[in-house]
Amino acid sequence: MALTSIITVNFHQTEVTIALLESISKSYSAKNVEVIIVDNGAEKNQELIFHPHFDNIKYIQSKANLGFAGGNNLGLKKAKGDYVFLLNNDTEIPAGCLEAMIAEMETNEKIGLLSPLLLYYDQKDLIQYAGYTPMNYLTARNENIGSFEKNTGQYDNQSYETGFCHGAAMMCRKADLLKTGLMDESYFLYYEELDWCEKFKSIGKKIWFTGSTYVYHKESVSVGKESAIKTYFMTRNRMLFIRKNTSWANTILFSTYFTLIACPKAALNLILRKRFDLAKWIFKGLLWNFTHTKSSTNLGFSIK
Repeated sequence: MALTSIITVNFHQTEVTIALLESISKSYSAKNVEVIIVDNGAEKNQELIFHPHFDNIKYIQSKANLGFAGGNNLGLKKAKGDYVFLLNNDTEIPAGCLEAMIAEMETNEKIGLLSPLLLYYDQKDLIQYAGYTPMNYLTARNENIGSFEKNTGQYDNQSYETGFCHGAAMMCRKADLLKTGLMDESYFLYYEELDWCEKFKSIGKKIWFTGSTYVYHKESVSVGKESAIKTYFMTRNRMLFIRKNTSWANTILFSTYFTLIACPKAALNLILRKRFDLAKWIFKGLLWNFTHTKSSTNLGFSIK
């Protein structure tokens, strides 16, 4: 098997990251896998904590919290593998996962980014992701294929082009990465993988799903199912994604819909549920787009 670089970002979740390492070490060794751990927002160097759990670890400490994109970018810069596999630290992989992913990519040179079937860790027969439908760029809406379906093998050995990969687990070739460049760190959290997919599409590559293997995902370990940070960045980055990746005419149409319909509707829903603490972050995320250019890297965010 070709050398594969697995990159994972740890953010104050040492035990979760160790569980990922242990799942990797059950099937793989330093001979064909390097694991790059980016310790995001880490005041102390924790390298010695991780090393006993896998034979080939590159540890990168970042005292600043660089977010999903910034953290992964640190790892991407250090990756030496022919293939690079970005894995959330709240995932675990089965035996044969890497071989199946690489085999899929080697059968089709047009594949730029590849994601496997994602299953919920706590309910291992429940599907989280089996691809995405194409996006409607006027509303920035699409559908998650397979979501909450019981896994009865319906996606086994299926392979097809998909709208977007899933940020929890996605593989690319190092050679393609050199052409597309790194993730856009102005997203900080959420939508950066969708934006990265657009970069791969721009060099003529396809975004792909395979059901020939799977990854278990401990969904929302990092930020929780509902939180201020998730509400803010999901709002902020949905509009930023459209601004960056569509025409000015599409951006104007989307912005009108998003400002006058989608955001007020979402805020009202939160207010009716008495989540006043979250409603304000929708408007903060919306406002950010009117005060920052699409190339700005000033995140302008703090929880107060």
